[in-house]
Amino acid sequence: MNKLWELYTTFLKVGGLTFGGGMAMLPMLKKEVIEKKNWSTEEELLDIYAIGQCTPGIIAVNTSTYIGYQQAKIPGAICGTLGMVTPSLLIISLIASILNRFITEPVVMHALAGIRVTVCALMLSTVISLAKAGIKDKLGCLVFLAGFLLATFSPIPTIVLVVCAAGIGIFVNRNRKETQKL
Repeated sequence: MNKLWELYTTFLKVGGLTFGGGMAMLPMLKKEVIEKKNWSTEEELLDIYAIGQCTPGIIAVNTSTYIGYQQAKIPGAICGTLGMVTPSLLIISLIASILNRFITEPVVMHALAGIRVTVCALMLSTVISLAKAGIKDKLGCLVFLAGFLLATFSPIPTIVLVVCAAGIGIFVNRNRKETQKL
């Protein structure tokens, strides 16, 4: 029961203090899941995040569900998910009830502009940190650059890029193992 409460409160904190979507939650996830709780490594978090991106639904919810499941099976998945969505449900309900009255106020517009800039900075910081952990060799660098360029400048869906990158990883890993056997 203590583990379930810990999962709920951890993801409640992540969900309540993360603004800007899935990428923006990575710094908070890294701090809570890796550094504080030691529930995964950076590489595992990257894998979990990639799986969360490839599956239908919201990345943050998919990630919290997966980590919750790793820690305490189905009850853990439920607690992780509920923890992640509770703040959003409460905050969105509150904002929806009052924002329409204040959205054109200069103070509100400036606050939202400041939040957007900060979220971009947090996302960039996390991308750099995770790239250092995820890019291990020249091939990884090449796959990263190709994926980045294709995601940025082509209409190819993200899921196709992720599946292709997985295929490349499987193919290269098998060839390396076969080469080492010889």
